[in-house]
Amino acid sequence: MEHDPFEDVLIYFSKSLLGKKGEEDILWDMAKNCISKLGFEDCVIYLVNHNDILVPKAAHGPKSTHNTEDGPIEIPLGQGICGHVAKTAKAEIVNDTSKDPRYITDGAAGLSEICVPITCDGVLYGVIDCEHPELDFFTDRHLKMLSAIASISAIKIKSARDCKALMEERERLIQMKEEMVELKFRTLSSQLNPHFVFNALNSIQYFVTSEKKKLAMEYLSMFSKLIRFYLGQLGQESVSLKDEIEMLHSYLTLQKLRYDGLFDFDIAVQEDPKKIEEAIIPSLVVQTLFENIIESVMSHQQKGQHFEVLLKVGSTSVTLEVVHNSLNMKSANNLSGYREGILQWEEQINLLNTVKGYNITNSISTLSDQKRLITIELPRLL
Repeated sequence: MEHDPFEDVLIYFSKSLLGKKGEEDILWDMAKNCISKLGFEDCVIYLVNHNDILVPKAAHGPKSTHNTEDGPIEIPLGQGICGHVAKTAKAEIVNDTSKDPRYITDGAAGLSEICVPITCDGVLYGVIDCEHPELDFFTDRHLKMLSAIASISAIKIKSARDCKALMEERERLIQMKEEMVELKFRTLSSQLNPHFVFNALNSIQYFVTSEKKKLAMEYLSMFSKLIRFYLGQLGQESVSLKDEIEMLHSYLTLQKLRYDGLFDFDIAVQEDPKKIEEAIIPSLVVQTLFENIIESVMSHQQKGQHFEVLLKVGSTSVTLEVVHNSLNMKSANNLSGYREGILQWEEQINLLNTVKGYNITNSISTLSDQKRLITIELPRLL
């Protein structure tokens, strides 16, 4: 039985590609082997880009540079023999290119041309294009071999791209996790900034020295619970709405103490207690927002500030509305101008939305010269 070299060629190509992991190495190895193992005189491998343009990526033979005076030849899908093969995903042999109006001259003209698509699972990656100076050079056997080689290379290209995408996704997730850890510590630093801690403790100390022991104990207990709550939330991604409301009340009470009663607040919930107990929301969001608001508004140290906080619990979300009332409030459309060192709340929300897909939204509107409404919609995690 006569030995068929076809299998030997395919085995050689397969073995040659085994150690090639990068897409560029795969393409150059294919082009080189088409010349050395198939007896072709030139080989150019095009890949299709996101604009549906065939771009030469590897070449061997007389057209190894594959450039014109204007740079590398780039072929739109549907144009030329290569573009037609890419668009139809059907291999072709052209026995006399001088009689084919699709033929694109790019240097030394070849009288014969063979072009096969590189596809895998219905995805077009590019084409393998070879030319020869003789008429009728390429045969059906060449077409069969080159089509098989294209299939092998398509699998390798797909594998290389999948590996690259996986590595990029892993690096992205690692970076996001690092950013989340940094964010949590920055949030803690923001909520426990030295001004807040020092003034809260200083006020408690004043009650102690003034023999107001009951007030001192109440505020000290509130302060310690708040600290424990913050530290506990560092390792958590969610928090019960009930706990968040309780801690928000403690936080605003201590801030009111810190600012010597220059502002007042009310917290209301438009739901029955059972819904409040069941609702779970993302952690480290609500109090960071109020840190931004308090630091922005109270930077003027103006008396008569008032905050109305309203929470609405829906089936899939929790809406927080904050109405800020001031006798001399600057007209503003964004939460800007915070004191230096305070975490930008929008930065935190953008990161949470990106990493966790929370789709937290916020809007700010001016109700009147003296009132501004801030609305935040949080996902209800449970």
